[in-house]
Amino acid sequence: MKLSGALRALIGFGLTLSLLFSSGCGFRLQGSYQIPDTLQTIHLSSNDQYSELTRLLSERLRVNNVQLVDSDPQTVPELRLINDRLERSTLSLFPSGKVAEYELIYTVDFAVSQPGREPRAESVIIRRDYLDDPRTALAKSREMDMLLKEMRQQAADRIVIVLASFSES
Repeated sequence: MKLSGALRALIGFGLTLSLLFSSGCGFRLQGSYQIPDTLQTIHLSSNDQYSELTRLLSERLRVNNVQLVDSDPQTVPELRLINDRLERSTLSLFPSGKVAEYELIYTVDFAVSQPGREPRAESVIIRRDYLDDPRTALAKSREMDMLLKEMRQQAADRIVIVLASFSES
């Protein structure tokens, strides 16, 4: 099917117009955030510098053009991962009384310190439901590992979103 020149021009104009409107409204690709200039260089500290969460957060910050430095926290802003923990609570039971479903709650406490300002403590909470069937224990163990990995990725993303919400003033 051949398109006439006028129809092609109209489609091209529509695509161009939609791109202009989407960029003008603040639309950004997922994972791309506007980190304030005051936080473009930051010191990342953690109780466990080699943890998966610390590694994921480092990656997310670098993707968003934040330079990570090993400087004195008195001269550059510091993002300090204070604590991360996984809790679970019972959501439902099988008729036999065994747990059928859990709610997993992954919490990350962190603080952002900027020279000349009071430290700002924040928390990120990720919740997931988890079905527990004792007949498939090995598969459930692997599923739990995958869920925890996804929850850490989500937590790292949310920490970057919190940083992006900081104002310059």
